[in-house]
Amino acid sequence: MKWQEALNDYSLFLKIERGMSKNTVENYNLDIQRLVVYLKSNNMSISPIEITSIQIQEFIYEIAKLISPRSQSRLISGLRSFYDYLIFEDYMQTNPLELIEAPKIGRKLPDTLSVSEINLVVNTIDLSDSNAIRNRAIIETLYSCGLRVSELTALKISDLFFDEGFIKVTGKGNKQRFVPIGKLTQKHINLYKNQVRITMKIDIASNDTLFLNRRGKQLTRAMIFTIVKKLGEKAKIQKSISPHTFRHSFATHLLENGADLRAIQMMLGHESITTTEIYMHIDKSHLKKVIDEFHPRK
Repeated sequence: MKWQEALNDYSLFLKIERGMSKNTVENYNLDIQRLVVYLKSNNMSISPIEITSIQIQEFIYEIAKLISPRSQSRLISGLRSFYDYLIFEDYMQTNPLELIEAPKIGRKLPDTLSVSEINLVVNTIDLSDSNAIRNRAIIETLYSCGLRVSELTALKISDLFFDEGFIKVTGKGNKQRFVPIGKLTQKHINLYKNQVRITMKIDIASNDTLFLNRRGKQLTRAMIFTIVKKLGEKAKIQKSISPHTFRHSFATHLLENGADLRAIQMMLGHESITTTEIYMHIDKSHLKKVIDEFHPRK
């Protein structure tokens, strides 16, 4: 079996069997391609099923000099998943990463903005800018609904169910969920949709896409990052913020105000409650509120 053949088969498995998004599949492939590059640069003509634990350990030792422990841990996890697939397909009997441990890393708590900082970002939007109404609607949607950036760019007009107070979101692995949307955010989306978007010449492929660039096409992830970064700098926020910061802030503020963790999990589209539980570490005062309100012996 050749590396490219194994990669192609593995990509199909991740996409079809595991339901992973294109971006996630590409990230998994990058882990394996790093190993392939290392083997070639060291003149090792070894197929995926011939490689040994020692050779992989040597690769990880070298790559650890170039990447952070967190990236190293993700790389090991990606390689282990690839070899689990080869075992599943009966190409191998054992996983060469079985005894290789990932470096110990602390759980990274996500950056969040306070409510006043979010208001500051919103208030720095220049109303004389031709994209001001759109950008306000984007920020409100990110924060109001806790969307991933890819979910925001893919949001369609046909996904808006304002009469019912929900939007339909297509998340990782094309899994769909309904997320509540507040009246304020509805107002700003309608302003953009009815005053700005309606006047644009729209590319036929983006006819149903909500947020568009000046050429009438779907906004890219990079463009959303640029919009958020510039607003953060203009607002003089002393944090490194990204679209994901608004998602983290959405979850944190809900939790701080007493929202149920399971409800937050559903709105964020997390498969596991463990992923959502990271927000419990941000403000432990929430735990005290729960005891004060619900425990019979306060």
